[in-house]
Amino acid sequence: MNEDMMTVEEREPLPSAEKPVAEEATGGAAEAADSAEGSTAKAGRGKGLYYVHTLGCQMNVHDSERIAGVLESDGYVKANQVQIDSHDLDLIVMNTCAVRENASNRMYGTLGQWAELKRENPRLQIAVGGCMAQKDRQRITERAPWVDAVFGTKNIGSLTGLLDKARAERRSQVQVATDLDYFPSQLPVSRASRVSAWVAISMGCNNTCTFCIVPSVRGRERDRRPGDVLDEIQRCVDAGSKEVTLLGQNVNSYGYSMGDRYAFSKLLRACGKIDGLERVRFTSPHPAAFTDDVIEAMAETPNVMHQLHMPLQSGSDRILRAMRRSYRTAKFMDILGKVRAAMPDAQISTDVIVGFPGETEEDFQRTLDLISQARFASAYTFEYSPRPGTPAALLPQIPADVMRDRYTRLHDLQEEITEEGLKAFRGKEVEVMVTGQGRKDGNTHRITGREKTGTLVHIGPPEGYPAARVGDFVTCTVTDSARHYLISDPDPAAGQTYSIR
Repeated sequence: MNEDMMTVEEREPLPSAEKPVAEEATGGAAEAADSAEGSTAKAGRGKGLYYVHTLGCQMNVHDSERIAGVLESDGYVKANQVQIDSHDLDLIVMNTCAVRENASNRMYGTLGQWAELKRENPRLQIAVGGCMAQKDRQRITERAPWVDAVFGTKNIGSLTGLLDKARAERRSQVQVATDLDYFPSQLPVSRASRVSAWVAISMGCNNTCTFCIVPSVRGRERDRRPGDVLDEIQRCVDAGSKEVTLLGQNVNSYGYSMGDRYAFSKLLRACGKIDGLERVRFTSPHPAAFTDDVIEAMAETPNVMHQLHMPLQSGSDRILRAMRRSYRTAKFMDILGKVRAAMPDAQISTDVIVGFPGETEEDFQRTLDLISQARFASAYTFEYSPRPGTPAALLPQIPADVMRDRYTRLHDLQEEITEEGLKAFRGKEVEVMVTGQGRKDGNTHRITGREKTGTLVHIGPPEGYPAARVGDFVTCTVTDSARHYLISDPDPAAGQTYSIR
């Protein structure tokens, strides 16, 4: 997976005990939960210090902000980084992903490490939510009995009640709803960024891809009303957000349930009328539902960025058919051609699965050929991972060594294409919205953000010039490029640009 698609927790070390412990060596949640002796009432801790550990996609990041909002509304206090690093916590919530098999392995491995934290800190409670919780339910507390609460994707609002009940009854609590009674967007929120906001426009998915577990853990697609979405965006802008990303499993099928096949393009155009909203992005569209009106709305609405992430999955029509993807490569390439004709600067990324059951070398070569032709800005490539309960998991599987070889060949090809595309930025002016500092920027004194089409840029302020702050927009000259980002160390004396607004 490309680092830019990962959450912070996937890039950084997990907060864990020094030594992992075997699951069978731990006690149950009840043995630890009752001995806090009121220690969470210390000054500044509120009901307890919490930390939310997020794995997976942008929708999970959105949901984690709602989890944080629910906790803070109940009196919990967000732990700072020093407290997280020192394990000075009263509650850890893991928001999980179920898309790939290693997500399950990581979840249980991490929970095993956290059991030691609970031994050392009797007041600590542990909760598990997200897609793995929706999928495994009671099995989580059977394998990890020190977990206090398990809650699903459709009942985030139940978390604090489950924690209270676990503390009172001294046993694990599990509540996983099967029906969506409310959108997570209706819950309180504690946003991770003051300038960029996630806004969900729908939940769930109506597609039946044979490799995908999302419909079983997120349910069928449910659309929010356009007025509710726009009201939330306006509240974000009023609170200081300058950029929003619209989220959905298939954003361009938004409105179909309401009988309006043009609802998504209308929503994009409506975003263009919100004063103070500088940038609008969205993810992810489905090629089968990608229509010309969306391309026109992207091209004609000034604050909608020319950035598109559209999953391909395979360059072989035969494999697309086996995946039950309702488009073929000709349609996909036709969409790319229309997008680039309307927006020549568009940066387009994709997802590709290698080693899907039945994939032959000829099928894979078709994928390589399409990747070479499409020239994606980046591609998130994955080895096929069978998920229990999906049709593809029952098919004969590709040998692991064959899958690894194909992954390496595809990854190497895309890295060359990505590097070539980034080199084309050298010498150009870009406008970057500053979001903070990258991992190495503290040493280089650079600041970090993304230019309009979504490319990451690290900016070094020229000597004697002010450094931009989070939320500022910097117009600067790109002076270099690396494998996955751009560098701007401009020299105004040489005619290069550095200006802040």
